[in-house]
Amino acid sequence: MMKSPLLTGRRSGAVCTMTAVFACLMFFCFPVPSIAEPHAKDSLKVEPLDIASYILKDIGRSTVLLEKDPGTRHEPASLTKILTCIIAIESARLNEFVTIPLEATQVEPTKAGFLPGEKIRLLDLVKAAMVKSSNDAAFAIAIHLGGSVQGFAAMMNAKAAELGLSHSCFTNPAGFDRHQYVGHYSTAGDMLRLTEYAIGNQIFNYIAGLDEVSITEKRSGKIYRLKTSNKLLHRYPYAVGIKTGYTFRAGKCLIARAKKGDRDVVLVMLNARLDRWSVAEELFEKAFSLPGSERAPFGQRSHDMRASLILKGNELQ
Repeated sequence: MMKSPLLTGRRSGAVCTMTAVFACLMFFCFPVPSIAEPHAKDSLKVEPLDIASYILKDIGRSTVLLEKDPGTRHEPASLTKILTCIIAIESARLNEFVTIPLEATQVEPTKAGFLPGEKIRLLDLVKAAMVKSSNDAAFAIAIHLGGSVQGFAAMMNAKAAELGLSHSCFTNPAGFDRHQYVGHYSTAGDMLRLTEYAIGNQIFNYIAGLDEVSITEKRSGKIYRLKTSNKLLHRYPYAVGIKTGYTFRAGKCLIARAKKGDRDVVLVMLNARLDRWSVAEELFEKAFSLPGSERAPFGQRSHDMRASLILKGNELQ
């Protein structure tokens, strides 16, 4: 159990309640990236899958191929870190060094193992959170950018409202869903929408596809070597990212993306009670085997370049 100060269930609920009040205003006052709505559904037929909620979409054609209860609330576990990391990337502070706070080191695993007082570049914390799914990295990001976990949760919910994630509430940057973090939830549909937004960012795309990273602590030169938790990157040749997740309440979660030819397919699974890797491979193969059709305009392509690879040197290598 984490020793960090409690964000009570009442307070975590209040964060999302307040966010909900502003959601409609933000939806109309802020430009939401043009993410095309699906124009076809259930183009793919498969046997029933023991997954609580899922959605498979050919984002190149803006076509939903398969779905089950995409609007039902579930705990998203570490899929949450997609939102945490896109907020960090868009902060324009990736070159800043973050002093690792004690609170970040006291979270439950998975962790990179950073020590209190160590100085890690914000960019490297994003890599640790996405590649290794490091909870200590996610909390360090949150405290650095939001001043506190609660402050960053408010930032997360504001961003969620801006993007139109109307069935989500975030209480922490890592995806914890027990004790003080009860009330952390999303849907497969919202997670897909978030993913479509995030992959419009080149820095995010680069990091989401890494299978390992080396991170250097500024003062001591200590090197942390972290390997991906996404087994698809090693076993499926067309996989290009995105994120894994698991908690006892959430079950096995996965957002996977694969590209073959002119097809670009994203799969979201929440609470998968089966081998998510094998099922993901099977669904991608079925999607890739579908007859070709004219590519629909895809809004994400219009904001592909909204954040180009601007970091210099070897910081993105």
